[in-house]
Parts: sequence; C-alpha cells; structure tokens
Amino acid sequence: MSRLPWWVGGILMAGLLLMTFSVFGADRPLGASTYVPYFAGLVFDLDPKKYIYLEHIKNPGAWEGVMLLGALFGGFVTSVFITKSFRFSLIPTGWKKYKNNSVLSRLLWSFVAGFIMIIGARMAGGCTSGHFMSGMSQMAISSMIFGTVVMIALVITGRFFYNVKDK
Repeated sequence: MSRLPWWVGGILMAGLLLMTFSVFGADRPLGASTYVPYFAGLVFDLDPKKYIYLEHIKNPGAWEGVMLLGALFGGFVTSVFITKSFRFSLIPTGWKKYKNNSVLSRLLWSFVAGFIMIIGARMAGGCTSGHFMSGMSQMAISSMIFGTVVMIALVITGRFFYNVKDK
C-alpha cells in the first residue's frame, strides 16, 4: 500500500478544523486537555466552586471524550491493520540504542518531559494539540510562540539525546 502525499493530510486536517469551528461541529477550537480535568471532576464529584478551573470549563462538550477515544482506537486500528507496525514496548528501540534498557529511567524521563511540556502549554493558554492544530491554524500569537519554543526544545533535546557530534 502506498502512502498518501503529505498535502492530502493537510487538506483533511483543514476539513476537520472547518467542521470543528462550524456551528454544525463543536463551534469552538479543537483541543484535548480540557476534557481531562472535566472528566476528573465528574469521576471524583469535585465541586466547581472549590476548583476554579472546573468552573471555567463547566461545559467542554462530550465530543472531546469521544475524540480522545477515537484517536486511541484509530491509532490502534491503523497500526494493526493498515501499517501492520503494532508492537507493545515500554522501551522504544531508539531509547535502548541511545540511552539504556531501564524501564524506570524511560518512564521517569517521559513523565518529566511531558510534565514540562504541559506546564508550558497551559502557561501559553491551551493544550499542546489545541495550540498546534487550532491555534496555529488561526495564527494565534500564543500558539506561534508555543510552537517555536517546542521546535527549539526539540532540536536541543535531539542533540542532547542522540549525542550527535558534528563532523
């Protein structure tokens, strides 16, 4: 099976964003992190008056939970049936090659990196998916700054992680 050209993904993403922003869709930007505290509030019966952020997001919409489950299910189906590349591993091949075989080390570094990234995204006023997909498509300044900082951090982290020496 041949891969689709990159621009087909761009057109499909533009269609998704148009649908999301339309009155027929969610009528607001695409994002994922809002649903996590909303769901936690439902599960643990948290009082929105006590937790100000829950009051702020009292109506995030049920579609966000469906979107997150759909992304998980879609990724699984794609990796099993289309690309046939599914494998379960706590330590990716690149981590073994460039770092170590420690599951604890991998989980710790993944947690720390994810924590730093989500703090930065929330400081910029959104979540990572919201900034990259919705915010950048709208040319939001906070999303452009967030995207730039993430790309710079990726280059620095890549150089540090892979320990690449210039020849």
